[in-house]
Amino acid sequence: MTDLIPLADAHCLPRRGAEHRLPEARVRELLPDIPGWTLAEEGRALTRTFRFDDYYRTMAFVNALAFVAHREDHHPDLGVHYDRVVVRYSTHDVGGLSENDFICAAKADRLVA
Repeated sequence: MTDLIPLADAHCLPRRGAEHRLPEARVRELLPDIPGWTLAEEGRALTRTFRFDDYYRTMAFVNALAFVAHREDHHPDLGVHYDRVVVRYSTHDVGGLSENDFICAAKADRLVA
């Protein structure tokens, strides 16, 4: 992925193997591009809680995010509640964070922008 393309406009590529795991320095470079997201699990995952006014809006976001996940073939772990969704990205096939996690986090942000 080139830094000239905004994360939300990029698309996920198949990532398998530890060679696709982002080094800590690259994670730190990309993190400012997705404000509101935090590192979890000793830097192996990204998380963010999205808050909504009601269950209807919460589920609308979940359904839109499911569409993005299907299209990108990169799926988050979700904690769905009445007025919030906890989203967690990590690339299991690389054992940590890949560029796909940052791309999808940016796409999730775009859904609520």
